[in-house]
Amino acid sequence: MPQPIEKLSKPRAAWRDLLSADRYRVLFEEETEPPGSCPLNREKRAGTFICAACHLPLFASGVKFESGTGWPSFAQPLPGHVGTKRDFGLIQPRTEYHCARCGGHQGHVFPDGPAPTGQRWCNNGLAIEFVPEGEPLPALRD
Repeated sequence: MPQPIEKLSKPRAAWRDLLSADRYRVLFEEETEPPGSCPLNREKRAGTFICAACHLPLFASGVKFESGTGWPSFAQPLPGHVGTKRDFGLIQPRTEYHCARCGGHQGHVFPDGPAPTGQRWCNNGLAIEFVPEGEPLPALRD
């Protein structure tokens, strides 16, 4: 069983000072970047995808797949590293997911992914960073 992630209580203004305006809007105002706008959608190397705000690892590269949606998509997150909630922003309710540590909005999960999970964790590219295998993960941001 994974250790529970300790949540940060950093004020939004502090995140605004650390992040670009585009990243801040995606992560903390739950905006969505345009499809196909992020080079991480084409990233195929081995490594780890981390939260762009607090640097918590969220996805291993081995679960990334090409969904054809224009956003990086994953079959499953690292256990315990994301939280979910119902999102009623559109006509149909969806499941939104966020970083379990800082609460930064990552994207939405859909039931149309590959086996074995059948899930598609559709992520905003601005909400994550990629660390290639063999490079050290950055320290978690407080």
